[in-house]
Amino acid sequence: MKRSELNKLMRNAVEFTKKMGFHLPPFAFWGPQDWEAKGREYDEIRDNMLGWDITDFGSGNFHKVGLLLFTIRNGNPNDTRYTKTYCEKLLIVEEEQVTPYHFHRNKTEDIINRGGGNLLVQLYNSTEDEKLADTPVQLSVDGRNFTAPAGTIVCLTPGESITLTPGVYHQFWGEKGMGTVLAGEVSQVNDDRTDNRFLNQEGRFPAIEEDEEPVYLLCTEYPPAKD
Repeated sequence: MKRSELNKLMRNAVEFTKKMGFHLPPFAFWGPQDWEAKGREYDEIRDNMLGWDITDFGSGNFHKVGLLLFTIRNGNPNDTRYTKTYCEKLLIVEEEQVTPYHFHRNKTEDIINRGGGNLLVQLYNSTEDEKLADTPVQLSVDGRNFTAPAGTIVCLTPGESITLTPGVYHQFWGEKGMGTVLAGEVSQVNDDRTDNRFLNQEGRFPAIEEDEEPVYLLCTEYPPAKD
C-alpha cells in the first residue's frame, strides 16, 4: 500500500469517528516526531501493538478486501509487565469491503456494530485440517444462543453483537447501500502475529511504498524508546 493511501485512510477515519461521536485516545494523533520523543513509559503501546492497523490482506485493493483497525487497549501474555487479560479494538468497515475468512486459535471475541450501516458476518466451523466444515455452527448473538447451518450470514444492525469462539471461521463486510460501519471488538488478549488462521494465504501486514511522509505511524512502525 502507498503511504499516501494510508494517510488518507487515517484522516478519513478520524473524521468518521468524530461524526459517530467516538473519541480516539491521544496517542492516535502522534506523528513520527512525537514518537521519537516518547520514552519507555509508553512501551505498553509499542509492545502490545496499540494504535493504527491498516491492511489490504495482500489484495492490492483495500476498498474491496481490507480493514482499518485501531487497537485501544491490549495485554501481552508473553510479558509480565502487562496485566490486562483483554483487548479492545475499533474497526471501520466499508460497504462490501471484505475481511476474508479466518479464525483465531486462542481468543474469544465479540464483534459489535457500534453504528453506521449493517455488518454482515458469515460463519463456518473449521475441520481438523483447518478447512471449512459443513457442520452446524453454534452462535451467540446478544445473549441468544442457537444453532445455524454452515455458511449462515448474520446481519448485525447498530447496537447488535456476535460472539466468535476459537476455531470458527468468519468473514465480514458492510452491507451494500447501508453506509460505512463503525464496529468494535472486545476480546481476550490479542496477538495478530500468531493467533490468526486465514483460510487462504493472506498478507496480514502490508508492505508500504513511501510516496509521502506519514501523518501517523502504524502499530508496527514505532521507534524504540531512547535511553
